[in-house]
Parts: sequence; structure tokens; C-alpha cells
Amino acid sequence: MTVKEKVVKLVRSLPANASIEDAMERLLFFAKIEKGRRQADSGRTVSHDKVEEKMTKWLK
Repeated sequence: MTVKEKVVKLVRSLPANASIEDAMERLLFFAKIEKGRRQADSGRTVSHDKVEEKMTKWLK
């Protein structure tokens, strides 16, 4: 499925009373998920242990 097809499907799934802001919010969320998928597919991920290590430092 192309990005355009995914966006059309997303817009069609919005409720009839959705605002432009609702649509933009949903599209931004979709864009971030797609970016994350591309990063994961190219091996640019962070291990669970590394995340725990960073979180421990941040939460001190």
C-alpha cells in the first residue's frame, strides 16, 4: 500500500465530525510511526538495556 493510499484510508476512518486539527494530529502520529518503522528496518534501534540505562540517569 502506498503512503497516499494509507493517508486516504486514515482520513476515511476519521469520524464525520472530526476537525482539521484531529486529522492533522492523526497524520502526524502516522508519520512518526512510519519514521520509526524505517529506522527499525535499517537497524537504527536502541536495546532495552540501553533504554533502561538512560532512563535511570534521567530519573535521578
